Amino acid sequence: MAFLKFNKNELVNLAYSLKREIICANKTGAYCNTSIVTCNTRRYHGLLAVTLDRFGGDHFLLLSALDESLVVNGKQFNLGIHCYGEIYEPRGHKYVVDFAEDPVPNITYQVGEIVFRKSLILATDKDQILVKYELLKSPSPVSLVIKPFLAFRSVHALTHENDQANTSYTEIPGGVSFRMYPNFPDLHLQLSDSKAEWKYMPCWNNRIVYSDEYRRGYECEEDLFTPGVFITRLSKGGSVVLSGSITEANPAGLKRQFNNYLGKLTEVTGYHDQLVRCADWLITRHNGVAMINAGLSWLKTGLLRETLFALPGLTLHGAKDPALFEEILDNLIAAEQERLTRRTTQVEAPLYMAVILQQYIDFGADPAKVWKKYGETIKMILDSYLPGRRKEVAMHPSGLLWAQMDGVALSWMNAYVNGRAVTERAGYQIETNAFWYNAICFALDMEEKYGSRRSSFIGKWTPIRDMVLVNFRSTFYDPESGRLADYVDNNGRNMDVRPNQLYAIWVKYSPLEEDIAPAVLSVIDRELITSRGVRTLSPRDPKYKGVYEGPQIERDLAYHQGCTRPFLLEPYIDMSLKVKGASFIKRAEWLIEGFWADLSKHGVGTFSELYDGDPPHEPHGAISSSLSTAALLVIDDLIEKYKEVK
Repeated sequence: MAFLKFNKNELVNLAYSLKREIICANKTGAYCNTSIVTCNTRRYHGLLAVTLDRFGGDHFLLLSALDESLVVNGKQFNLGIHCYGEIYEPRGHKYVVDFAEDPVPNITYQVGEIVFRKSLILATDKDQILVKYELLKSPSPVSLVIKPFLAFRSVHALTHENDQANTSYTEIPGGVSFRMYPNFPDLHLQLSDSKAEWKYMPCWNNRIVYSDEYRRGYECEEDLFTPGVFITRLSKGGSVVLSGSITEANPAGLKRQFNNYLGKLTEVTGYHDQLVRCADWLITRHNGVAMINAGLSWLKTGLLRETLFALPGLTLHGAKDPALFEEILDNLIAAEQERLTRRTTQVEAPLYMAVILQQYIDFGADPAKVWKKYGETIKMILDSYLPGRRKEVAMHPSGLLWAQMDGVALSWMNAYVNGRAVTERAGYQIETNAFWYNAICFALDMEEKYGSRRSSFIGKWTPIRDMVLVNFRSTFYDPESGRLADYVDNNGRNMDVRPNQLYAIWVKYSPLEEDIAPAVLSVIDRELITSRGVRTLSPRDPKYKGVYEGPQIERDLAYHQGCTRPFLLEPYIDMSLKVKGASFIKRAEWLIEGFWADLSKHGVGTFSELYDGDPPHEPHGAISSSLSTAALLVIDDLIEKYKEVK
């Protein structure tokens, strides 16, 4: 039985089915993303989007959709569906009777006595989508008509009818190829049936509307080019495979190729298997360079903060591959020297390098080898925060880090409205200074054990560590309320209840006494914890926005002002287990159960970037988030570890 299924009543209800998306990704950086009834609702939706270095390494959509029709006794039944404002035409979803991920997306249609199935596979090692069509039941042979919709554009943009487009085609074995604009790769469309017919009927399909973009207040209308149709005959039990690829395929081998890819997919029998599969999708090897995609289908690959925060979860707890951890980290260090050691608008991110190296050592890495390989990088990062090195952040005489650039949000809470930061947080940020202290302590400990005897590092940094320790509590701890400040500026302590304080008690070298941890956890329990992650702001705060809906401005106001983040559960659950022990296991399990229940929402089988702060906590943001996936993998292992010692 398939791990994820939808029934006919759910599928024909567009209010339900259009909110649930198929997502597949591969190692080249390509992806396939659409709704479960194959009606595209976002500009990012399409059957084949590829990474193009010639255009800056971003994603570009080549093949937007395929409309299939069954012709029986001269009557045509169109299985496609597109939105034209308030009209959906054709309404092929009414024929859909079943959807399953088994282990790839399978959509089953029924037209009278005819039962027809479409299956999608994105090739793991090349920019290629394979679509298999099977006639499962039919009293007589049918003709299958396949109409491709071509885009040839950035996934962030929309295209419109124009006279610059090259609407001609080139015949190739088993099909045709297109290149609508210069510098794009050719899109090769080929069928496994050598008797299939191609009919050239060029036409622009105008004013297709993407309902999600309309709802979010973005430009939402697009014109797509339809060059013609493929026509092939199918008898009961027969099948045909269509390939859409930037390289020519061998038509005679398409069925074998489809089956080979299918055979290599591991069976998903539970939630952990699904987490591991999602983790694999989020790790790419474009041009042989291993990197992490921050989130499918529109976030970027190789982002500094997202890569560092997600790296241990995806590679160590997901893939169980320490070599992959080092490979991705090495690539990141090589690519991000500017942000690591000179300037970045996420000032806490470089300091998190120490955290992931600590996690790597805890996972079993040899600490001496880790320090030999990465010690100089950690030292360079620390040095870059000394006075006069960075414009955005620097160490004050207190030893603490002050981050400030007027109008710029210098932390992970970096949403803007009309060019102004929603949460600027200028001053001493609590998580940045916690990571700073932890990184200094880690470096001193490692240098003392494994560094050079002639090193001056210990003498230089020990007094700084001691200054931070002396000043951290007095700066951030408010004795009247018994709480920690989120940040401290020239006006004093900002006491907004946010999750950033978690990191001050969670880091291995905490600058706070152990007796403060229960009080911090109590505040977070009371005001921030939900069944779908940790809120970014307390509902008691007047600035709180509990629902991530509406135009861009409304959503940006909610992004860090109430929306929950699943990834924040990692430090919360880890710290709660340390403080409360095995008695917290059931609570921890409850806190992640909701994500299993939501696998049939938003991105089918994936783990969303964020949720509404208000019940029922609907999912939003990137449908497959590296941060959420990684955190849930770590939490899964944490719970199992505590169960073993219970």
